[in-house]
Amino acid sequence: MKKKTIWTIAVIMGLSFLGLLLLQLNYIEEMAEMKKEQFDESVNRALYQASRNMELNETLRYLEDDVNRKERMSHTETAAPGSTPTAAHQPPATDNQGEPYTSFEAKLLQSKPSLTPKAMILRNDSSSLSATKRNMQEIVRNRYVYQKAMLEEVIYNILYSASDKPLRQRINFKLLDQDLKAEMMNNGINIPYHFTVTTQDGREVYRCPDYVSDGEENTYSQVLFRNDPVNRMGVVKVHFPDMNNYIFSSVRFMIPSIIFTFVLLVTFIFTIVIIFRQKRYSEIKNDFINNMTHELKTPIASISLAAQMMNDKSLAKSPKMMEHLGSVINDESKRLRFLVEKVLQMSMYDRKKAVLKKKYIDLNEMVEAIAHSFTLRVEHTGGKVYTDIEAVDSTMYVDEMHFQNVIFNLLDNAVKYARPDEPLNVYLKTWNTNEHLYLSIRDTGQGIKKENLKKIFDKFYRVHTGNRHDVKGFGLGLAYVKRMVDLHDGEIKVLSEYGKGTKFVIKLPVIRDAEDEA
Repeated sequence: MKKKTIWTIAVIMGLSFLGLLLLQLNYIEEMAEMKKEQFDESVNRALYQASRNMELNETLRYLEDDVNRKERMSHTETAAPGSTPTAAHQPPATDNQGEPYTSFEAKLLQSKPSLTPKAMILRNDSSSLSATKRNMQEIVRNRYVYQKAMLEEVIYNILYSASDKPLRQRINFKLLDQDLKAEMMNNGINIPYHFTVTTQDGREVYRCPDYVSDGEENTYSQVLFRNDPVNRMGVVKVHFPDMNNYIFSSVRFMIPSIIFTFVLLVTFIFTIVIIFRQKRYSEIKNDFINNMTHELKTPIASISLAAQMMNDKSLAKSPKMMEHLGSVINDESKRLRFLVEKVLQMSMYDRKKAVLKKKYIDLNEMVEAIAHSFTLRVEHTGGKVYTDIEAVDSTMYVDEMHFQNVIFNLLDNAVKYARPDEPLNVYLKTWNTNEHLYLSIRDTGQGIKKENLKKIFDKFYRVHTGNRHDVKGFGLGLAYVKRMVDLHDGEIKVLSEYGKGTKFVIKLPVIRDAEDEA
């Protein structure tokens, strides 16, 4: 699949996931706002009804007080000396058949016999029905006038006396709390709240013991006695400390869907990254196979040609020519073996568990031997190999062959990336601390650019030199070095400045003798 096609699919899918995520977040925000509006409306409705209930209770209380006062006055007048005996002290009145009247009928007969009801008329003198009807209407009208007068008197008392009382005397705070709770429940709100009552000018009259306000954010207010004069009105403020949690609980079910969408988006991005990485690896591996095939063909062709010349009987074979053909076969065989080792290094890198034949080796001796064998290649560039042996505890527990390959690969890279116009100098140094053994390999080559330093240990990665055939290799050497150092419980770091050279530092654990450890 072409890279452009992959990018197109990735962009479309990425935008789709982002759009879905934004839609979900927008839906959650709208749901939260809607829930907040419903909550505000329910609270305001509950507060209004609670304030109205308080005013109705005050009116009812004044009605009861007025009725009780009237009854007390009536009983006082009845019991006074010289007063007329009431119906309660007189023998009950009876009709012609001797049946007693009810208390209402008796009072009616005593107050105004002409207003006798229909039933009484039939029982006594069987008067006309029309007169009875008029009498009943007059009774109802008289009762209406009386009760209206009582109500007007109570209303006047409320208007002119109730508002003169302070709020603390007019409001039953316990009853107000009960009304608030009941109205909240009726409007579907069942969360804790605290309330306070103040005057219109802000003076506090009552506060719940646990009332704590964190500002006006979660506080609602309602005017009390809104028909009274302004300076006599009150204000009840209700605060909901858990309102945000209540609002959030209505959209909590959407959180898993957002999490799943986000996980899918991250997984998709990771998949696209893996696809591009695998595509890059595939391209690099194809280049590796092509380069390897080309590199293998050259020594095979040279060996084959030399063998044909040796087997050709028509050619005169002098000792010098035979020596030359043997030298060609030997050199090309070494080159072929080197290429095969590179493939084996790649195989070793791919294994999760490598089989290492570790043994105790002296690092100083290994460095001296490798420096001596590598001197000819470095001197060919006009430079030299310098060794600085400072390690005291130089014993290490490593696989000799693989660790030698590590050092050879680093030296081989130094020669490959030498500056063509200047001689190459290589510096090998060993030293140790109480816990670690160090080996550094520094060269005066062309160095590595800063942006390439993080990738040089990646498999198949090669630093660009401007000419593809300028430096031979497959991008496996440093990856193999990093792998081997890690398998030996060590660390490797690289320091480089482009145009001045590169320095590799290998850190290994110190191996002490049993006597030293004791």
